[in-house]
Amino acid sequence: MPPLTGVLETALYVAELERASTFYQRLLGARELLAEADRMRALDVAGRQVLLLFRTGASDAPNPVPGGVVPPHDAHGRMHVCFAIPADALEAWEAHLAALGVAVEGRVHAERGATCLYLRDPDGHLVELATPGLWEIY
Repeated sequence: MPPLTGVLETALYVAELERASTFYQRLLGARELLAEADRMRALDVAGRQVLLLFRTGASDAPNPVPGGVVPPHDAHGRMHVCFAIPADALEAWEAHLAALGVAVEGRVHAERGATCLYLRDPDGHLVELATPGLWEIY
């Protein structure tokens, strides 16, 4: 098998790009990388991954870009994304969420020792913050 180094991008489909982009920049300290105001935003997450925010319905046709064409894609409904956080930062995250007025909808203590916090973004997507011990590999 050829080598694979990880998941680079995660995409969410949102009603209002500016609202979603502002939420994730405030929540994650994410830095906006590039923006095409009509259909998407790409946010830098921890300097290693990209969170793509697409306006719902704006990418359901082929998208010509320099160097080729991106095939159509789109999604509907509430999706799920999980961000890894250090175990010793859990209390700081809880304080950060409280300061932003973001409610923790659920808390789970996983069998392997992780603590997971669940919250909603402005589009109703389920956002999880998980400490190590959630999976055998994390």
